[in-house]
Amino acid sequence: MRQALPRLLMSLLLVLVFALPAAAENGLAIDPADCIECHEDVVSAEDFAASVHGKNACTSCHVELSDLEAHMEGELMPGPVKCVRCHKPQTAEHYASVHKLNDVSCADCHSDVHVHNYWKGDKRKIIEKCTGCHDDHVDYLDSSHGQAVLAGNQDSASCSDCHNLHEIKPLGDPDSHENRQFHTEVCLKCHADEEMMERNGVFSVAVKTYMDSYHGKNYRLGFPELVAGCADCHSSHTVLPESDPNSSVNDANLVKTCAQCHENSTELFAMYYSHGSHDKDKYPLLYYTFIAMTGLLVSTFAVFWIHTLLWMFRGFVENREIKRELMEHGMTHTISEPYKMYRRFTKRHVFLHFLVIISFLGLSLTGLPLKFADQHWAKIFMDFFGDASTAAFIHRICAGITFVYFASAIWMSIHFLFIKEDIPGNFIQRLFGPESLCPNLRDIRDVAGMVRWFLFLGPKPTFERWTYWEKFDFIAVFWGMFAIGGSGLMLWFPEFFGSFLPGWCFNIATIVHSDEALLATGFIFTVHFFNTHGRPEKFPMDFVIFNGEMPKEEFIHERGDQWKRYEEAGILEQYEKPKPSGILYDFFFKAFGFAAVFIGLALVVLMIYGFTHGSH
Repeated sequence: MRQALPRLLMSLLLVLVFALPAAAENGLAIDPADCIECHEDVVSAEDFAASVHGKNACTSCHVELSDLEAHMEGELMPGPVKCVRCHKPQTAEHYASVHKLNDVSCADCHSDVHVHNYWKGDKRKIIEKCTGCHDDHVDYLDSSHGQAVLAGNQDSASCSDCHNLHEIKPLGDPDSHENRQFHTEVCLKCHADEEMMERNGVFSVAVKTYMDSYHGKNYRLGFPELVAGCADCHSSHTVLPESDPNSSVNDANLVKTCAQCHENSTELFAMYYSHGSHDKDKYPLLYYTFIAMTGLLVSTFAVFWIHTLLWMFRGFVENREIKRELMEHGMTHTISEPYKMYRRFTKRHVFLHFLVIISFLGLSLTGLPLKFADQHWAKIFMDFFGDASTAAFIHRICAGITFVYFASAIWMSIHFLFIKEDIPGNFIQRLFGPESLCPNLRDIRDVAGMVRWFLFLGPKPTFERWTYWEKFDFIAVFWGMFAIGGSGLMLWFPEFFGSFLPGWCFNIATIVHSDEALLATGFIFTVHFFNTHGRPEKFPMDFVIFNGEMPKEEFIHERGDQWKRYEEAGILEQYEKPKPSGILYDFFFKAFGFAAVFIGLALVVLMIYGFTHGSH
């Protein structure tokens, strides 16, 4: 006790030395009771003492009134109160707000400054303040949010939850990026909190399902002005449950709501599942479509990746055997003129393959960022294109090119089966003959022969004009066009297809288009690249598709049965090439081919990264 007393005296002395001069300088020596004697019409002593400012003197805010007598005689009058002296963070936010731009001062909201008390998180007080001026938005009071707040639910959104308390930013042009961003961003703050949503009995995966949609992916990529946001469908201030007849998402109002963006919306179109998911009970059609597509992806990749790995290992062993033989016996050729060139593809084939590469790379570069919209690299891609709408335009141009080469393939098939004169046999013989890309019984024998070679159980088979993996690639184009092309057309022209198809077809089309595109890109950039360029006997690249040329030795070793057939038919001379393609031609296409392969492999890496680090 004796030790504490000197410390107490020292503290009081410090207060007298430092606090009193400062108080005198700021006019705090004037007793608030003296002010209230004259200003009791403003506030009573009891009410002021009970307010948050009750511990302050009047001159804490009215700093100019340092001389009470001069003030009483009318010689010294107060100026505008500067709240910034105590409330610096709030004032800074206010200066950046739309209120400041419209000359709304602190006192316009805090008009009860002399009796102001802490609001203690009661959102009802905020609503009362805001609706005092914004009477054009009193419909908020009847909304789901407003009713919940008035009932005392502090989880529900009040004005400040969306617009902030002091830093209320101007929304500007309704179609501006900032405005469109705002109308979705503020909703995500609460609705992304699944615990809060479950606590209040609200749909807990609204944000996830929105982000998985075309609208949400564009928002996530940074282009909210191009798509519908939360408020476009649910409105801003009149958010009501779906069951309410006045709700913008009520069945009776859905066509009108959709028509804000999709002018020709119909009742069928409005059957789209805005928040559709893979929930088996709620959305069985989407669930089974997802299961089917996932099964297709897994089975296709499993079979062909195993095929690729076996081929890779066996090919390395074969190359080592060839090297050992060369070291022991030197370079020998049992075939005369081994480097004599033969034509395998015509210029038309080369050109069509060029279109395939251009369109496929374009579709991949513009489509994968949308698939992996949560990835940073996807945003970089979209920024490179300019924005999502430019990427979509490029995507559709490449889709148009795809339809061109698909139509050409259809015409070439018809010409081969019915018109071409140098192919013997009737329709069935042509369809299943050696020159046809249609699978036949020989392909089963070839597959069995390759498996035996993989397992060191037999020699490497030779092939006819087309191998079984080349036929698979060709057939995949037809399947892919119906799956990717059909679903893509639906998503490209939703209002047209929505005039006679129910809207949930677009949900199915989205799953099919996305997963089939993933299958195509994954297959082309791994399996197809290996089969044509990456296998040990072809690495680093097979240029036959770019120049259409194949040396005699390769012709005999790889497609010996075709060589024998041509030799017996006496038509080999028709396929001889007197000279190889030009240097500039080769340089261009070889550079183009390597660039295409490198881009494809880079996309594979990004896809793997997206699956391992994303929300898929």
